[in-house]
Amino acid sequence: LLSATVSLLGGLIFGYELGIISGALLQLQIDFHLSCFKQEVLVSALLIGALLASLVGGILIDHHGRRRAILVSSLVLLVGSLILTLARSFIGLVIGRMTVGFAISVSSMACCIYVSEMVAAHQRGLLVSLYEAGITVGILLSYALNYIFADVDEGWRYMFGLAIAPTAMQFLSILFLPVNPVKLSSWDSDCQKGLIQLQNTEDRETAKREPYKEKHYSFLDLFRTRDNMRRRTLVGLGLVLFQQFTGQPNVLGYASKIFHSVGFQSNSSAILASVGLGAIKVVATLIAMAFADKAGRRVLLMAGCVVMAISVTTIGLTSCIAPLAVARDCKAAADPNASHSLTQHPLMPVSSQPAVSPILPALGAGKSQAGPGFAATRSLAKAFASTQSREVVPDSSLTQKRVLIGQAKEETVGSTGPPFGGAPWAEHMVLNWITLLSMMAFVSAFSIGFGPMTWLVLSEIYPAGIRGRAFAFCNSFNWAANLLISLSFLDLIDTIGFSWMFLLYGLMGVMAVIFIYLFVPETKGQSLEEIDQQFSRKRYV
Repeated sequence: LLSATVSLLGGLIFGYELGIISGALLQLQIDFHLSCFKQEVLVSALLIGALLASLVGGILIDHHGRRRAILVSSLVLLVGSLILTLARSFIGLVIGRMTVGFAISVSSMACCIYVSEMVAAHQRGLLVSLYEAGITVGILLSYALNYIFADVDEGWRYMFGLAIAPTAMQFLSILFLPVNPVKLSSWDSDCQKGLIQLQNTEDRETAKREPYKEKHYSFLDLFRTRDNMRRRTLVGLGLVLFQQFTGQPNVLGYASKIFHSVGFQSNSSAILASVGLGAIKVVATLIAMAFADKAGRRVLLMAGCVVMAISVTTIGLTSCIAPLAVARDCKAAADPNASHSLTQHPLMPVSSQPAVSPILPALGAGKSQAGPGFAATRSLAKAFASTQSREVVPDSSLTQKRVLIGQAKEETVGSTGPPFGGAPWAEHMVLNWITLLSMMAFVSAFSIGFGPMTWLVLSEIYPAGIRGRAFAFCNSFNWAANLLISLSFLDLIDTIGFSWMFLLYGLMGVMAVIFIYLFVPETKGQSLEEIDQQFSRKRYV
């Protein structure tokens, strides 16, 4: 129960810290007069901190043990949350976010590894996937709190400060858990205490006969043929990179646009998109947890990939016929109120671009009085015209801002299709619903396959002596790929177009299925030692 608690709380904090920034930014940009660039820096700070952690965190996890790594990360996270809660300057905020990013990255690696080593083989899938379930719940929670504190003066302080509670709980619960079983020379006595339930008496006998020999690995062994380490590294990197390159960070960035096009107008749209997709993610992750140890990792990964490929391709094809308006969110970097967040995390279920900055188009423009209610239904040409002349409303109250949160971004660029009449999407209603359903299918497929299974497989396939560093190595590619994809997305759309972009993601999905079929072994129901032996033998592909 305790290992499950640690896993769940670790995930919860991770998801919460990722999701909370989108609501906090809306207030921070006013309180601190943040330019576009500053907002990008603030959002990327978490990713940069996480990337740094995945470079050094592996050494910490391998040399000082998993439990200590989780304890340290909890303390660092408490410090980071305090810095953010008490921040008085932009620099303070950036340092706070980097500290938090560092902590959640170390914690995410240590939790998965710790839990995978603590529990019996037949429960490992369930308990490691619990981490991913924690993330999805944390994200949902952060949206709820964004909504609650949107009207509160300096509400962002509460948003950041509330992370302290689960962190303290995690710190306390890990104090009661034993040191890592693998690290103990008295491995055998631990087996008898039942910390590691070995499957049968036969295993117990062999364990007694040969006490667990922990081999020592250097970092470079990851790229050598010794014990088939190179192939394990290939499996790990492949999973992590395909997890990003199937387009997950970006598909979700367009959630609210797709919701708009189906007819969820204005305010409710962003909230619906976030909470709706967030809830779908939670349900899908729970399904994955239930089946991880029954169906197996390979089956879930391949099924998830197939569905993702089909749904992304469908979005690509429907957007050929009924183009979605996609715009750069941040035109005027000088405008202190323009709101934009540049990077999205792979696990963030909703457009992490905080929707519209509190700016109303100049009503005198006469072209379109794009009030909060019907901005989305205006024709694209009119919406574009209304952005040409705007006047900043300096004393925009937080209430007005919340009204605008869900409003369609006004910087809609003229679409490639014919200029439609008053309601640009009305003609393509069926296609829009197909797009929306594909979107939901994509989100749930990700949460059943790549979401939880990548981390589960990564925590299983490496030998204990280098598990921390190997996991961290793959993790750093995960963060780097995520940064890269989020940064290059808009430029790619400019060059090859929205539909082609999504068709490209579909192709990546097909490649991912082939990769998993050829290289990823089935690890369900096997002890970590058996998995290690299975890899060390040359013949398993």
